[in-house]
Amino acid sequence: MHRKLLVIILAMGMSPLASAAVTQDNFLVRSTQDIVDLCKAGEKDPLYTAAVNFCQGYLVGAYDYYRASVAGPKKKPFVCPPEPAPSRNEAIQEFVKWAQANPQYMKDPAVETQFRFLVEKWPCPTKPKKK
Repeated sequence: MHRKLLVIILAMGMSPLASAAVTQDNFLVRSTQDIVDLCKAGEKDPLYTAAVNFCQGYLVGAYDYYRASVAGPKKKPFVCPPEPAPSRNEAIQEFVKWAQANPQYMKDPAVETQFRFLVEKWPCPTKPKKK
């Protein structure tokens, strides 16, 4: 009986549908995996509210910093979202989905992966070179 219960518990832990609980370490954002875990926290997670707020603050803050860094007439942006732009929640959901589909970046710094996603999803059009 105990062995059967152990097998069931192990199988549940290995299930791709099982979501890991958010931990305090995720808030250190040492990797893309950390920010993805925060962004996809379930409503029943004890850290849900903090995780979702941190996720949004981190990703929006990084993007706002980027926008400020490319403001001005001589600056050249490399991310050009469509008009109208997606909502914050839609963009974050797309980022999480993209990150999960690109697991090779999960150990990379979160901000690097965020901008890989943004450049792939919404690159700015390039102007043809003048001859």
